[in-house]
Amino acid sequence: MNRSTIFLRGAGGFSDSSRPYSYTTYPANQISRISIPNSAPSAVYEDQTQQSQALLYRLSGDYNPLHSDPMVAQVAGFTRPILHGLCTLGFAARAVIKSFCNGDPAAVRNIFGRFLLHVYPGETLVTEMWVDGQRVQYQTKAKERDRAVLSGYVLLK
Repeated sequence: MNRSTIFLRGAGGFSDSSRPYSYTTYPANQISRISIPNSAPSAVYEDQTQQSQALLYRLSGDYNPLHSDPMVAQVAGFTRPILHGLCTLGFAARAVIKSFCNGDPAAVRNIFGRFLLHVYPGETLVTEMWVDGQRVQYQTKAKERDRAVLSGYVLLK
């Protein structure tokens, strides 16, 4: 027997509508603010996701149909299935590791990311990075839509 629960953001019907989510209502000590520098990035790394990426990612045990079923994706407000957020975060982390850690993931102490927008399988991800001591700030964009999809930082050892 398989059992699953799906939460579709904005689907509603469960209670009275709530106010839109905002970081302004959170206590300051619970928010890690990311300000993307206005300067040119220290490095830029480009990598293309595969059309089958979300299906392959299911091997990790995430069977959410939002990532594989076009009808579920459409009900959730997307034109097609979207990529797993952790897969997008993995692409950003790999960009930092390849750009600043000589390919050694053991050089990473901590990874923080804020998901800003969905990614479609097959899109090209461009990660811009700025070095500030042991902290590498990054912003990842979907090249085809020129939209930021993820921002955050990686702390290096």
